[in-house]
Amino acid sequence: MTRRILLVGDAMLDVVVQPLTAVASTSDTPSRVRVARGGSSANLAVALRSVVDESFEVSFAGVVGSDAAAYLVREDLERSHVEARLSEVTGATGVVVALVGEQGQRAMMTDRGVNPTLRYEHVAAWMDESLVHLHVSGYTILDSRTRSMVPRLLDLATTLGATTSVDVCSVEPLRQMGVRDFIVAAHGATMIFANEEEALVLAMENDVDVALEVLARSWPEVVVTRGARGALVRHEGRVYAARAHAQVVVDTTGAGDGATGTYLGDRLNHLDVQSALEHAMVAAARVVQGLGSRGVKD
Repeated sequence: MTRRILLVGDAMLDVVVQPLTAVASTSDTPSRVRVARGGSSANLAVALRSVVDESFEVSFAGVVGSDAAAYLVREDLERSHVEARLSEVTGATGVVVALVGEQGQRAMMTDRGVNPTLRYEHVAAWMDESLVHLHVSGYTILDSRTRSMVPRLLDLATTLGATTSVDVCSVEPLRQMGVRDFIVAAHGATMIFANEEEALVLAMENDVDVALEVLARSWPEVVVTRGARGALVRHEGRVYAARAHAQVVVDTTGAGDGATGTYLGDRLNHLDVQSALEHAMVAAARVVQGLGSRGVKD
């Protein structure tokens, strides 16, 4: 019997820009530019697909527009052996432009396009007795237009006997919507993923160890990535830690998604927490070595 892992979130086109000189505000600036399929949950799906065995079917549910970007998103997912369950509507597919700094950190200019038109019915149509895990992107929670579907999806997945997970995705929208609303929407998930800044804001704490304890009251398995300081997991009252493996950091775009997808895939393969966390840090190190969410080197 097919075992389905369903990931829900934004379908995006990534434009990653790394200026090679000081930016000329009124003229040309030599840069390295890469264009590829993006979207946090889609990145996660591709990373997860590379980890889980062939008995799992990995599907991504999202919305694309009526443009060339939609074709690129669908083609890339299918080439990565991720089933693309994409609803196509009139409008523009989401686009994010990431400006990469000297230390590999990036600022993102985001146009979510038609992503806020995602509807419960489109996702629920792919949820049946074959479902073993549902992951919902934090961007779906952070947008008031799609937030209300999240508790319904988590409840349906639980009813079907599946485990569930959510990630936070972006700290500034979290601050704007408010911690309480996020917790209510994501309540009932089996796992939560966040970077350290997001975890501190969500827990309303200043210490990451305390934040882990606070978040564990709402989610049984809490995974916090910390960039160059590795990652932490709190599960069943115990804290696990793994160091970062990256020696060279070109671009951090997609590193968290790669780590999350790898960790989640390993856990669905019944790997222990420590081993899954170590494997996730190796995956993140691969991503940061090149531009874009795949970490492709020139």
